[in-house]
Parts: sequence; C-alpha cells; structure tokens
Amino acid sequence: MENFEKLLSGMQLHPVADHYTVALLTVAVVIDLIAAVFASRAWLRSTALTLMILGALAAAASYATGDMEADRIWDMMSPEAHQYFKGNIHFLGHGALGYELMIAFGVLAIWRLLIAMFGFMQESRGLYLLAAAIAVGFLFYQGHTGGELVYRYGVGTGPMASGATPAPTPAPQEAAPLPTVYVPPETPAPAIPTAAASPGPATPPASTTGSLMPPAASASPSSGKAPAARSTAEANL
Repeated sequence: MENFEKLLSGMQLHPVADHYTVALLTVAVVIDLIAAVFASRAWLRSTALTLMILGALAAAASYATGDMEADRIWDMMSPEAHQYFKGNIHFLGHGALGYELMIAFGVLAIWRLLIAMFGFMQESRGLYLLAAAIAVGFLFYQGHTGGELVYRYGVGTGPMASGATPAPTPAPQEAAPLPTVYVPPETPAPAIPTAAASPGPATPPASTTGSLMPPAASASPSSGKAPAARSTAEANL
C-alpha cells in the first residue's frame, strides 16, 4: 500500500483531481438551479444528480491526493506555509477546509439521491439547493487557498515538485576583518630654481654682443701705408 501511495504521489494527481472537483460540482448545482425553473425537463434533474455524485467522488480524490502531497513535501514547506495550510481560529486552512468540503459534498450527494428516489424528499429540494450553493462558494474559496500556497508560498513548485530534498542551510560564517594597507604620505617635490633666480652671469644683450666683435674693416695703423711704400720701391727699381 505504501508503494502504491508513493506511485500516486509521484504522478502529482492533486491538481488534476481539483479541476474535476470544481468543474463537476459547480455545473451540477447550476444545472439543478435551472431544473428548478424548468420543472418539466426531467433530464436536467437527472444530469444534475449524476454530476453531483461524480463531483463528490472527485472531492474525495482531491482530499486523498492532497493529503499524500502534503506528507511528501511537508518538510520542505516554510513555517508560514505550514500555518496557512493548517489554519487557525480565524480561518480554515487549506487542508482542514478540504476535509470539511469532502464531507459536505458527500452528504449533499446522498441528499440529492434521496430527493430523486423518494417523493416526500421533494419538499426539501429548495433547502438542498441553498446548501449546495453555499458549499460551492466555499469550494471557490478552497481553490483560492490552494492558489495562495502555490503562487505565494511556492508549495509544490521547484525542488518540491520533483521530490528533491532541500539543500542544507550553510552555517553562518563570521566576516573576516579587511586587511589594512599602509599608504605613505605624499612627499612634496623639490622646488626647481628658475633662470632669474640663478646666480650665474647674465647674458649680455644682443646689441652689446655685436659691438664686442671687431669691425671687419679695422686694421693696424700701418696696414694702410704698406701698399703705398711698396709701390714707391717698385717705381724706383
């Protein structure tokens, strides 16, 4: 039996059963309300009875598959998801409400069957329709709680869906102190003396430099007379 439950839980049949439960029971009550208006349509009442019985069986399957799923992934659920699943004094959790709805629709299916079988039960038909409509309202709320578990708390998604075990939480490690690096202060660069401040000899101006050079035409005093004396000696020869 345990191996059979593991096989079913691995097939993830809970959402499949939930869809059949909501569809069958909602349509059963709607058709029964229509049959109350069109009393001459006997086939409507028969259809409503058949759908109510099938819906009650689907509700039992929803609870059974949901209970198996909860056993499989319970340890991987967060504490907040545990609380939402179990509920408290203010509201019924998803698991508790699923069990109550399974009982309620089972009773409604038997009640609807008695109405079809015994004429004296026809007088309770109106009360039955009121109770069935209220039960469908709670069924819609049950679907809402299931959606909250999946989309808000992540139940049945990721590692939970594949049956993987949660990874161990690593132990917190103390932060190591950051190493300090010594940065020496900046040394100011030595001042470079400018040319005006240097004690070297000043460069003479360009005009003075030109005047210091000897003129090209200047010569010794006797240089101008040497050619004339030579001409006189040549003439005497």
